[in-house]
Amino acid sequence: MEASLLDPASQGRLDGPMAAGASIPAMPDLPVTLSPLPYEQLLEKRRRGDIDLVVIHCTELPDLETARRFGEEVRYDSGTGNSGHYYIDRDGSVHQYVGVERVAHHVRGYNPRSVGIELVNIGRYPDWLAADKQSMREAYTEVQIVALLGLLESLQRELPSLRLIAGHEDLDTTEVPASDDEGVLVHRKLDPGPLFPWNQVMQSTSLQRLPP
Repeated sequence: MEASLLDPASQGRLDGPMAAGASIPAMPDLPVTLSPLPYEQLLEKRRRGDIDLVVIHCTELPDLETARRFGEEVRYDSGTGNSGHYYIDRDGSVHQYVGVERVAHHVRGYNPRSVGIELVNIGRYPDWLAADKQSMREAYTEVQIVALLGLLESLQRELPSLRLIAGHEDLDTTEVPASDDEGVLVHRKLDPGPLFPWNQVMQSTSLQRLPP
């Protein structure tokens, strides 16, 4: 099922990687495909007025299909798992897996007040915690960032209390032993990482960056 925000046809030519320092094209509205996770109704309810934060993630997985499979996995006694609310694929398509009125499990300590947005990006996959694999090597596409900005605008209209934005790596700074060398500590979370165009995004939204 698709909830229309507007036709994204004008995005079609913007399918390359987002260069560092590049300007972001004007953002059209875009459709959102509604694809609720099987356990969505088991997630805790919340008041929309309690939501003041957007957390930006990357999936650190090869594609949207794999991210969906991970999101559907049940990891808790409640019958729920880990996922963002929204996923933005490399082609700029936006998919909603969890309604904003539900608490999704996407960042430690901030779930009740936040909306999680996942950008499809390979990140450190498949060696997330290997000591010598700690670089984020895939650039985000322009259409992903255009779609993100359109989604942020839509969320601000829907959630008047929304005022802050942060990266997953800003909020979860836990270090753990590397998977290939227990004597080396690596960051558990690095997303969205150094290739995410924070400067351009912050110039295009009225949301304020939440200090780490």
